[in-house]
Amino acid sequence: MFVNKGIGRKWSAITAASALALAPNTTGVAVAAAAYPATVSSISRADKEQGAKAHPDLLAEFGGGLTGPQAAYVEQVGKAIAVQSGLSNAKGDFTVTLLNSPVNNAFAIPGGYIYVTRQLTALMNNEAELAGVLGHEVGHVAARHSAKRQQAASRNQLLGALGSILSGVLLGDSAFGRLGQQLASQGSQMLTLKYSRTQELEADRLGITYLKRAGYDPRAMATVLDSLARQNALEAQLRGSSSQVPQWASTHPDPASRVRDALSLAGSAATGTTNRDVFLTRIDGLVYGDDPKQGIIDGSKFTHPELRLAFQAPEGFYLVNGTQAVSINGDSGKAQFAGGALGTGLDAYIQTVFSSLTESGQARIEPSSIERTMVNGLTAAYGVARVQASSGPVDVAVFAYDFGGGKAYHFLTITRVGGAGVFNPMFKSLRRISAADAGQVKPRRLAVVTVKAGDTVQSLAARMAYTDAALERFLVLNGLDNNTRLVPGQKVKMVTY
Repeated sequence: MFVNKGIGRKWSAITAASALALAPNTTGVAVAAAAYPATVSSISRADKEQGAKAHPDLLAEFGGGLTGPQAAYVEQVGKAIAVQSGLSNAKGDFTVTLLNSPVNNAFAIPGGYIYVTRQLTALMNNEAELAGVLGHEVGHVAARHSAKRQQAASRNQLLGALGSILSGVLLGDSAFGRLGQQLASQGSQMLTLKYSRTQELEADRLGITYLKRAGYDPRAMATVLDSLARQNALEAQLRGSSSQVPQWASTHPDPASRVRDALSLAGSAATGTTNRDVFLTRIDGLVYGDDPKQGIIDGSKFTHPELRLAFQAPEGFYLVNGTQAVSINGDSGKAQFAGGALGTGLDAYIQTVFSSLTESGQARIEPSSIERTMVNGLTAAYGVARVQASSGPVDVAVFAYDFGGGKAYHFLTITRVGGAGVFNPMFKSLRRISAADAGQVKPRRLAVVTVKAGDTVQSLAARMAYTDAALERFLVLNGLDNNTRLVPGQKVKMVTY
């Protein structure tokens, strides 16, 4: 979570972005070439203008663009694969950005703008996988998939579409979109609606075509999808859930269903380079997981060293860090932690948060009363409003804190009637942290090490910077399994402090 940028969420009206995250494909790969629409063969002036206008907002939504040798390497690979699309023969017509985001994501927008997060890059195991992911995104742009979906261009229309999806997840109530959107969405992770199965298959086909043209092993598309599927499964396991990441929480809802199709598209006799060791050497040192500048999640605890605060989620809940808010998710409720300018006081601040939940034309949501209290030396206040949804009444609570200096922070929660108390331990846990405590917060980083004689997956996993599921994390990170025998001289990835 970034420093205060106002109450509520900042959304980009980027309707042309494409996402790697491929909706499940059940059509198979036996699709006639004629079924694919023709791709565009140039970057138009209008596309360049649209992309240039959207680019700064996307950077803001995804933690900014990284610089340095890792970013330069990603840019090099991205431009090399992008020119295979025929959109332009000039590498300078493409802008490739490595985003400072802990989310597994990649996307592209018209105008030659291509993006991949450092987290997804860290999950990859060779250069061909990186090229495949970026090629898939360029394929979406080349095939004009966003335009063909006829997504609404206005901010309000985009919010309405997303709100409708998310409210169904939270409340089963399509008319209660704004509240569901506020509590469940995580900024640009929800940037676009999903592409059709046919469009995803076409983007796969185009991405694999670009890999072949560039001399890469086209099977890399399948292996990176397999890594994503395994990562989704691991995250579900760590949350204590048998389900995968919910559709609203990830732009990569079902990569597992794509692996077989991608292999078929690549061909069983495929050949080409992967540049594995080069890739691992060049991404060594990437920040892994949360950047302390955006706050750190460690299990159920959130610490922001720059904002000098920390809180603990209730037992059974898990945290997701966004660019401007932290979501707290569990079976018995949903919550969001964010901040803004205190203004004229906590009462007005709380009223403003409630007002931000109200759609135009809807009845204003207001708390029945606002009560004052103290939490760990902080002046605090809270209010609860009962809201009638079509699926039944729900309680919406806002618990806000005066941090001094004109700053305020708040939790916004939604539960079934009478259930707001599940968040009481979290409300009471928010506290300031000292400069010494803030100084102890260090980022995790990707470390590429060379296997030595006697090293095993178990012994290397024990050196990972995690107290839970270290072995499982190591295996998924490297695309390995329990029976893998490491070879001296082999390079593998670890996560260390």
